[in-house]
Amino acid sequence: MEPSLARYIWMHTKKQQVWILLIVVLSMIPYFMSFNLPKLIVNGPIQGRGFEQPGATLPFMRLHYNLPFIGEVLFFSGFQLGRKATLLALSIVFLLLVVINGLFKLYINTYKGRLGERMLRRIRFDLVDRVLRFPPIYFKRVKSAEVATMVKDEVEPLGGFIGDAFLQPVLLGGQALTAMLFIMVQNVWLGMIAVVIVVIQIVLIPRMRRRLLVLGRQRQLTARALSGRVGEIVDGIGAVHVHDTSNYERADIAARLGLIFKIRFDLYQWKFMVKFLNNFLAQLTPFLFYMIGGYLVIGGRLDVGQLVAVIGAYKDLPGPMKELIDWDQDRQDVQVKYQQVVEQFTVDDIIAPGIGALTIDDPGPMTNPLSAVGLSMADDGGSMLLNRISMQVKPAETVALVSTPTGGAEALAEAFARLNWPDSGRVTSGTDDLLELPEAVTGRRMSYASSDVFLFQASLRDNLLYGLKHAPLTQVTYDGAAADQHRWNIDEARRSGNPDLDIHSDWINYASAGATGPHDLFEAVRRVLDAVLLSRDILDLGLRSSADLTRHTKLAGRIVELRAALRTRLEQEGLRELVVPFEPGAYNTEATIGQNLLFGAAAGPELADKALAANPYFASVLKQAGLDRTLYEMGMEIAEQAIELFADLPPDHQFLQQLAFMSAEEIPTYETLLQRLKNRPYEAVSEADRAMIITLSFAYIEPRHRFGLLTGELMSKIVAARNQFYENLPSELQNAIERYDPAKYIAAATVMDNVLFGRVGNNHPDAPDRIRSIVYEILDELGLYAELLDVGLDFNVGAGGRRLTAGQRQKLDVARALLKRPDFLILNRPLSALDQRIQDKVLRNVLEEARRDSHSPAIVWVVTSPAMAIGFDRVIVFDSGQLVEDGTHETLLAGNGIFKELLS
Repeated sequence: MEPSLARYIWMHTKKQQVWILLIVVLSMIPYFMSFNLPKLIVNGPIQGRGFEQPGATLPFMRLHYNLPFIGEVLFFSGFQLGRKATLLALSIVFLLLVVINGLFKLYINTYKGRLGERMLRRIRFDLVDRVLRFPPIYFKRVKSAEVATMVKDEVEPLGGFIGDAFLQPVLLGGQALTAMLFIMVQNVWLGMIAVVIVVIQIVLIPRMRRRLLVLGRQRQLTARALSGRVGEIVDGIGAVHVHDTSNYERADIAARLGLIFKIRFDLYQWKFMVKFLNNFLAQLTPFLFYMIGGYLVIGGRLDVGQLVAVIGAYKDLPGPMKELIDWDQDRQDVQVKYQQVVEQFTVDDIIAPGIGALTIDDPGPMTNPLSAVGLSMADDGGSMLLNRISMQVKPAETVALVSTPTGGAEALAEAFARLNWPDSGRVTSGTDDLLELPEAVTGRRMSYASSDVFLFQASLRDNLLYGLKHAPLTQVTYDGAAADQHRWNIDEARRSGNPDLDIHSDWINYASAGATGPHDLFEAVRRVLDAVLLSRDILDLGLRSSADLTRHTKLAGRIVELRAALRTRLEQEGLRELVVPFEPGAYNTEATIGQNLLFGAAAGPELADKALAANPYFASVLKQAGLDRTLYEMGMEIAEQAIELFADLPPDHQFLQQLAFMSAEEIPTYETLLQRLKNRPYEAVSEADRAMIITLSFAYIEPRHRFGLLTGELMSKIVAARNQFYENLPSELQNAIERYDPAKYIAAATVMDNVLFGRVGNNHPDAPDRIRSIVYEILDELGLYAELLDVGLDFNVGAGGRRLTAGQRQKLDVARALLKRPDFLILNRPLSALDQRIQDKVLRNVLEEARRDSHSPAIVWVVTSPAMAIGFDRVIVFDSGQLVEDGTHETLLAGNGIFKELLS
């Protein structure tokens, strides 16, 4: 990278810098005229110079010049105006110059703001682009948060300075040289005029600045989101290179930077619009001084000296000098920051840009063997992982790599995936060095999965299809305002040195997965999910998720049929008591009191969880139904019994997992609250304390907790309160709750809650598992199995995939590697988090899936157990960084080598 910030700025913006400097020089002309004009007004019509005789006139706007050898040349004779008319004309010219100078400032500041933001966008993209090209060893030495902070925060001050780098000294220097100092003298009437203008500014400008606060907050949130996304790229850099998705990441980063650019540019526009208005109001005062003060002077009620002094006192001319000093301080500060960033992002052996270049067309298959030639690899401490290994994997061959704890098979798998570079020797595809092949080849024709899985914070589907997103294959068609915005985005991306790739295009390479488009991609997805035994996990996630009604209309439309089918099946199998259905006019004994009161799913925070009891409308319904005191007393009883049973247990005790009323952390809070309220009458308890106590009663289920607190009379009151709640539901809560209806799909509830439309009985420990099995069978019979699997694929996996178990993450990684049907599939202990039985079953399924059609990939699998090598064409054994055995499973088993020892 260019070490000098000034040279970096000039290299990319010299045309724009020259243009804006010319504008600055041009702006000095009206700026000088605005200072010279008061002298003409004071000396001319105000003091009467040239108007000594009654009725005298002077030419206005007379243009003439004295030229050498020619003499005076008259271009325009001007208008003959009297004294008062001249005063009015010159004052209007002064106001015009104020507007012109303000427009110059508006244009200059907006232009330099846009220029600075473009350069900031360019710098950030350049840094992220370099991150995508760093050698693998770099990421073992740097923290992702540090890189994200440098990209987000440390270059932030550069954006504000870049526009001022060459412009500010010229602009401020010109203003300082052009400005004049005036002597300050006070005058009451003219001072009142100034006060009125200042008051207007005080009232108006702060109101306009409120939008600046909103835009500033948006800027902060989008910048924070960018930082998180960059951190994800750093943490998942292996997946990016393995799957050739660096261009997808570039497009995503460019889109995010485009959003930040738009917010920041809007901020600049509004900021300088406020400044323009502020400056206009400030300069309006001299205009009024000239007009009104001039008439006062002509009338003899004000002398010229006072007028000139007041005008001079109003102008703050030392400002440009102060800003010039500030600019020099900023220049030194940002240069230091820039040099620090350059030092951090300058590394050896950076990947050449051509390796990750965008390629639309798929490369041909890799028909040559994958070979290690004299390959040696060491870790960061210098310990040898592989020592001059030479071996070859042929196309369509399956190879199991068996390794002792210090064998080095994992290092070989990483070398095949280009996640670790050789210290000596090389990995080749035929005669080509693997490190010199474009990622468009290795990322599409090879695939890799390991036990160290990274998933992006997105849906299961996005992570599963991530390995297919190499290039934008189908362009999005934009209409109307969206098309104009898209063109603007593309133009700004190009001006900022960003790629013009559209993140909203269809990036999925369907052909790579064996599909022809979105309509048949699901079959390929379902096949690989079944192979890695992940389908049932995703179905479970689908049952626990809420379906998007705009996409899953089939499931929502047949929900009543599903409910009826479940009831019929339970009747047939004698399991009717497993589920107690919701009935509009009855109390559900297996549901909580809160669920019976609401009889609906909360769609907003107003009536969700602990906010329910504190809601004023809900509290009023309880009071009208005579339930407020009853539920309060019930809550006190629950608090006493819960604290008596659980207060002395350690926080990690397993019994606390059964405590539904409060968390272990809340027990001390409720213990203190109970002591304070125990002997206090109900009327003396504050609303906040009442809400905390009543909330405990909302979680009560009689068949489960068996405190004997729920009577038939109380259940009837709760049902009556439910009806009253919905009869008078205020408009602001209409969208906060979705009432249970046996004839419709409840969008705010999970799929399982919609299918059950009731609650599972608490007296049957295995009821949830039995219910799920029955629901899966019914879904398959009704043709809705794929629909539920699609709902599960919408599940957001969380940051780094932490919402999934380690085993689920590993199975998803294998499915992702398998989905793109590579020529070489490298699996590096990919299922170590699963038990051996599951590993064996997934291994058999993967081998069968790979041989299902004519496209049969070569498979290199670093197995966790030597017994897993039985189904492979070859078995290669590593020990202490050396290749010690190579042959078929039967051959090695018949020998007396390390492989046989490892099996015993």
